[in-house]
Amino acid sequence: MRVSLPVSLIVLAAGQGTRMNSDLPKVLHHVGAAPLLHHALRAGQALGPERVVVVAGHGAEAVTKAALAFDDTAIVVEQRERLGTGHAVAEALPALTDFTGDVFILYGDTPFIRAETLEAMLAARARHDVVVLGFQAVDPGRYGRLILAGDMLERIVEYKDASDAERAVTLCNSGVICADVSTLAELVATVGNNNASGEYYLTDIVGIARARGLSAGVVQCDEAETLGINTRVELAAAEAAFQARARAEAFDNGVSMTAPETVFFALDTFVGRDAMIGPNVIFGPGVTVESGAEIKGFCHLEGCHISRGATVGPFARLRPGTELSEDVHVGNFVEIKNSTLAEGVKVGHLTYLGDADVGEFTNIGAGTVTCNYDGVMKHKTTIGPRVFIGSDTMLVAPVTVGADAMTASGSVISTDVPPGALAIGRARQENKQGLAIRLMERLRVIKASHQKGTK
Repeated sequence: MRVSLPVSLIVLAAGQGTRMNSDLPKVLHHVGAAPLLHHALRAGQALGPERVVVVAGHGAEAVTKAALAFDDTAIVVEQRERLGTGHAVAEALPALTDFTGDVFILYGDTPFIRAETLEAMLAARARHDVVVLGFQAVDPGRYGRLILAGDMLERIVEYKDASDAERAVTLCNSGVICADVSTLAELVATVGNNNASGEYYLTDIVGIARARGLSAGVVQCDEAETLGINTRVELAAAEAAFQARARAEAFDNGVSMTAPETVFFALDTFVGRDAMIGPNVIFGPGVTVESGAEIKGFCHLEGCHISRGATVGPFARLRPGTELSEDVHVGNFVEIKNSTLAEGVKVGHLTYLGDADVGEFTNIGAGTVTCNYDGVMKHKTTIGPRVFIGSDTMLVAPVTVGADAMTASGSVISTDVPPGALAIGRARQENKQGLAIRLMERLRVIKASHQKGTK
């Protein structure tokens, strides 16, 4: 039985993706509200890698930023000359000089490799020195072909260099490879560029390994896992495939969706069992919805946490930093950002809460706004428990409303309100008897004279 060894990843992300017709590096285009690169990193993360090396090229600065946003321990190396996949791996290997264990080669533009597939490859390393991930292609097209002798992989032939007989093979190369780091380094060092493209093909390491008496094997996966993204059309197809998978997983996890085809998930969305999701709900990055919560139709959520029993929407927007405790109600046309709402808070409609802490069982009236930005800095609003905020209250931060206090409707609150107090911040009303009738009569006369003058 093979002793489990440490694992590291090399993720190739240097391509420009010219067919995307974009200034943005290909691996930074989004599927599921996350860069393609994050999908590859997340798949590899399931192996518990000791080290992650990302090879950047076109747009290296932006790729580096994205890689570190996902894993701040990642090592990013730049492939200044794009001379092929073998050259890219050679550029990455110096970052693993003191590493002992297995290395997986992954691709930043191949988002759907499953963790279970990588684990199967790792298990296959008990039998082979080099393990390649392959798939049976419905239309092999220009994929590289895996040439077998019995159960042993003999070589990988790129389409450009393949004979007619080799092109008839339907077992194709995904590009994902696993090998011991020292074996990989030795094999890559001997790869040449005597081929139709003049590039250093990583795939040549299989033939070199076999010539040295090493074993090479294939683990097969479904073709859908190996989908690579090269065009905008393929990006849209990948989005559709990701959403279909995410919706199926949500159903399997006990989530109810009334119109699943209209719900869009992000890569890291978590929705708990018995949660209810209405139609036309969009999840941005960083959303957690606990069991038993309900998200009604036409909501947009990003960077927020929604606790058990909370209800959101319809037509609500939760922005990053929003924390809803149990049994909170957020109604229609409410926007919340960087705010914490304690248990039982109700924000029924037409309200903006930004940079606020709201105490338990407080009621926020319609049209309330926390005026949190002075044009230069953001300021905090603190509202205590069991407070009643009257409709159309403007809370000019920084300001605190104490426990059990109230604000009168239409008030501008610019100073702290003590606990239990009623705050009224509006001008005194005056009634001018009969003035409305006289004013309307005068306006009708003016209108009539204007109409007569235009005839």
